Amino acid sequence: MSDAIKHECGISLIRLLKPLEFYKKKYGTPFYGLQKMYLMLEKQHNRGQDGAGFASIKLDMPPGHRFMSRVRSAKSQPIKDIFKKINLEINEIENAITAKNLDSKELKKTFPFLGELMIGHLRYGTFGKNNIQNVHPFLRQNNWMHRNLIVAGNFNLTNVNELFDNLVDLGQHPKEKADTITIMEKIGHFLDDEVAKIYKKLKKKGLDKKAMSPEIAQRLDIGKVLRKASRNWDGGYVIAGLIGHGDSFVLRDPAGIRPAFFYKNEEVIVVASERPAIQTVFNVKHDQVNEIQPGEALIIKKSGRLIKETINNPTQKASCSFERIYFSRGSDYDIYKERKELGRRLFPKILKSISSNFENTVFSFIPNTAETSFYGLIEKAQEYILDESRKKILKLNKLSDKNLKPILSSRLRIEKVTIKDVKLRTFITEDTSRDDLVAHVYDITYGTVKPTDTLVVIDDSIVRGTTLQKSILKILDRLEPKKIIVVSSAPQIRYPDCYGIDMARIEDFIAFRAMLALLNENKKNYLLKEVYEKSKNALENNITNKKNYVKILYNQFTDEEISKKIAEILKSDGIKSKVEVIFQSVEDLHKSCPNHRGDWYFTGNYPTAGGNKVVSRAFINFYEGKKSRAY
Repeated sequence: MSDAIKHECGISLIRLLKPLEFYKKKYGTPFYGLQKMYLMLEKQHNRGQDGAGFASIKLDMPPGHRFMSRVRSAKSQPIKDIFKKINLEINEIENAITAKNLDSKELKKTFPFLGELMIGHLRYGTFGKNNIQNVHPFLRQNNWMHRNLIVAGNFNLTNVNELFDNLVDLGQHPKEKADTITIMEKIGHFLDDEVAKIYKKLKKKGLDKKAMSPEIAQRLDIGKVLRKASRNWDGGYVIAGLIGHGDSFVLRDPAGIRPAFFYKNEEVIVVASERPAIQTVFNVKHDQVNEIQPGEALIIKKSGRLIKETINNPTQKASCSFERIYFSRGSDYDIYKERKELGRRLFPKILKSISSNFENTVFSFIPNTAETSFYGLIEKAQEYILDESRKKILKLNKLSDKNLKPILSSRLRIEKVTIKDVKLRTFITEDTSRDDLVAHVYDITYGTVKPTDTLVVIDDSIVRGTTLQKSILKILDRLEPKKIIVVSSAPQIRYPDCYGIDMARIEDFIAFRAMLALLNENKKNYLLKEVYEKSKNALENNITNKKNYVKILYNQFTDEEISKKIAEILKSDGIKSKVEVIFQSVEDLHKSCPNHRGDWYFTGNYPTAGGNKVVSRAFINFYEGKKSRAY
């Protein structure tokens, strides 16, 4: 993606099913779980640049010994930082281990992070300050083991204000109005409530208080707690939690918006945001890793028993297609095929645009995430050229070197035209006005294009168009092509996302700005006020119907008209080449990613009522000139 946007967080949960001594004997180290957690976080590092956190729970620790530990970092290399802290602890006790010949049980008492239950988190903050207070996991502590709660997740809720007010109505005094705190306190409230109810039942039976703790832990119904806590959540989420006595859970939203996968064998249960991370770290095949289903919770009891339980009735599945296009690692078996298919389906539009003139067309891509769709595009183009060559040969009356040579010499011209300056890009990831720096994010390969050529470059998506306008098109124009065709493997991004991706302000999208320009040109600006009044009325009267009024504005124009206007906006002063922009169609997106039909940022079809509230609020903010976020 040429535009820098922030996106989803990543989670990893590991439950060791054997005593630590087992891993010491089989793998040569009692720190097996910690090593795997480090790898799980590194393999999902694309999901977290703002912070990382780790927490662990030790099972069956005697009173007076620490059983929960947490470490977090908001430094520039957060994973490295938290495991440096953990390794310092390891190094400090290495001599003691050697001198006293500590077994794994004694080592478990000595070393704070050595537990059977672990959770890791990678933070990619959508908004708010990048400080340690915003880094997961979050703790809710209590002297009763089963009232201790550790929570981390990949989520965004659209109705935080309502949930906050609900906590206040329950008599709580939340310290922040943030979805993470709200979720933790919601779960914590019903966890406390469930514990209290079990306590009362056991008290009636005459059990003494000391004997109650293990009984409460055994009887605790985690599914019931989650069902009550999440009843009114609106958004996309995967919430992972550890409870002090040793139960754990991972809960996915009813529409399956955010991804979650798990793997289990006799030694370990592992959950992650991405399938390839589990495959690589545990060396297992694609079909051995399972998906947590929408509305489902994976509950792991202290005993190690795995329970899959439906917590919220699943709605129509709307798993995020943007995951497939951009965010998830392309090494996933299905995602790799889908990204290639996105490229293949763009070929007919490109063929029409270049008038089938391959001799004067250079194909390239904008690194790095567009590379796979580029392969799909090239495969389809090569198939077309081979088929055309076959037809020409079959039409020949006589085969000769003279008439075969021009047919067989037809080739695609493929060049790596753009090169990303990674160090510079890292330096300017925050929104700034440093246009000169932005203009130098990419370098070009000189001598690859002739003045008679059309240059086709594919990007995975175009969000704001800022980097295209201020950097990529300007440097590509230095190659002096006749025409530059920018191809997006994703459809036009028109609406805010409110389920994890940081696309909050509707006026930031170049598709929205193009639509505004068309409204102005066609003297339809009066529609802006109409949509504003409809949106405001819907919010003020809490109308819950699934109505996205901003669609009215986009429906005035065809996709092609908006694409043409986007090209006009992108072609800033000084660019001599003609500029054209080609977008993927929503229909072909669905054909490419048939099992991941979440497309609200393209179509405005939000899977929850909260999404329609967000888009209404985003448009109202734009119309009133407010720069505040829509969620």
